[in-house]
Amino acid sequence: MPAANFRQEFIAFCIDCGVLRFGDFVTKSGRKTPYFFNAGLFNTGARLDRLAGFYAKAIIQSGIAYDMLFGPAYKGIVLASSVAIALAREGHDVPFAYNRKEAKDHGEGGSIVGAPIGGRVLIVDDVMTAGTAVRESLEILRAAGGTPAGVAVSLDRMERGTGELSAIEEVRRNFGLETAAIATLDDLLAFLQSRDEFRQNVQAIGEYRKLYGTTHHA
Repeated sequence: MPAANFRQEFIAFCIDCGVLRFGDFVTKSGRKTPYFFNAGLFNTGARLDRLAGFYAKAIIQSGIAYDMLFGPAYKGIVLASSVAIALAREGHDVPFAYNRKEAKDHGEGGSIVGAPIGGRVLIVDDVMTAGTAVRESLEILRAAGGTPAGVAVSLDRMERGTGELSAIEEVRRNFGLETAAIATLDDLLAFLQSRDEFRQNVQAIGEYRKLYGTTHHA
């Protein structure tokens, strides 16, 4: 499937699932936004299976070189495991691991579950906002002997954080990591402009982007 097609298909999928909604919302940072992305609604087996397939396509299309996947607790746990399955279906069978919030002092012990951390590690998360989970993951991976290779997310909002850069741009600049997103704000706007029933949302999102947006591409 051509790259542009799977990104547009992902946007449609998110709308169908209610993951992506339009209206008047307020973000955690207090910004009023005309759209809301709730990854927690990828909450059935079929939805998760399809989401993982989109991640696999985005990761393969990105060309990022990696040896294993890592999912930061908690959302990243199910993402890394399901994406590993989807990648295996595409002929890329790679190990995966995730962390516990609290280290276990019995049984196998430690804070890492799954494959031993090593080589180039691709972090799989949902939507990067402040980049906090990524920073925590970098510390975990380096302490365990892995080399962070990049970050894969579902939607890149292309939105500034506290400064002029978005969280993804900060990760690139500060840590030298490659990034892959299933879709970006550019993809969302292109989708809305191509569908009559959604064109009324284009102006509001465009105005929001003028206030808080960046122009990079994941």
